[in-house]
Amino acid sequence: MKRTFVLPVLLITLVIVAAAQHNAPSIVGRWMSTDQNLEVEVYQAGNEYRAKVVWFDDSDDKNQPMNLRCDWRNPDKLLRNRKVIGLEVMHSLVYNPSERIWENGRIYDPSTGKDWNAKAWLTKEGFLKVRGFWHFEFLGQNLSFKKYL
Repeated sequence: MKRTFVLPVLLITLVIVAAAQHNAPSIVGRWMSTDQNLEVEVYQAGNEYRAKVVWFDDSDDKNQPMNLRCDWRNPDKLLRNRKVIGLEVMHSLVYNPSERIWENGRIYDPSTGKDWNAKAWLTKEGFLKVRGFWHFEFLGQNLSFKKYL
């Protein structure tokens, strides 16, 4: 008798969990910064969300096109030869459905070589807001992105 009760409850629980994950808003895709100077691709890897650089404005130095630029400000000398294009700049974001945000992430800024705490959320207008901060959220800044593809 107990087996016949446990199996339906288990199946219903699995369906509810799957539906909740399916209905979560998605940040997966390509996003262009509202400043039009950076495009990233956000993707899911297991339970977390990550982002990599797809394109950036390289007009500041025509002698170094974007496909040749490396992560030369990285504090780890062994990583300074990594190309900026394709570089993973955000990782460990986990969706919190009760708050409707992605949190507990890390964001890397190759222009400074610094690593920050990060969180992200979608606005009602469909923008992706990413906040990079140092220990406390009020010690940071937001980046805004619009879905590109």
